[in-house]
Amino acid sequence: MLGLASSGIHSNGYSLVRRLVDDNNLSYSDASPINDGETLGETLLTPTRIYVKSLLKAIRGSGAVKAMAHITGGGFDENIPRVLPDTLAAHIDGNSWALPAVFQWLRKLGGIELSEMSRTFNCGVGMVVVVEAGKAAQVTEILQSEGETVYQLGTLKARGEGPAVCMLGELGSGA
Repeated sequence: MLGLASSGIHSNGYSLVRRLVDDNNLSYSDASPINDGETLGETLLTPTRIYVKSLLKAIRGSGAVKAMAHITGGGFDENIPRVLPDTLAAHIDGNSWALPAVFQWLRKLGGIELSEMSRTFNCGVGMVVVVEAGKAAQVTEILQSEGETVYQLGTLKARGEGPAVCMLGELGSGA
């Protein structure tokens, strides 16, 4: 499984973001605590990354893309199982990417547990792409040539009685 970096919050979690801004007496016109030269509002409203062109290139160029899951509200646990048969489980290495600064800031500001972060936000991975194992490097190369930041998220394994998604290590704990 490959993960494509998000550009920020994308389209989910804004009710929580608004509450955190209000509860902490912040203004969207305040200086961004994350990006120099931006307001808080500009940082929080970074446009959603659109993956269609790079994914079409990877699909057509490799023939190895088997499934894709847009990581929206519900995070990994709700979105990845939608594209997998009941016989498979996703084993994700939490060390394969770092939690981006905007999510670190929101987590600290609200004292939010990682489990809640992952149900509310994409936590830096906006799209998961399931590919043929032997062609992961080829798909990665195509996606990177199209400007995507690609993470080697993990693998699919036979699913027993356990969950459809297993996080190995802490979500977004990589460097």
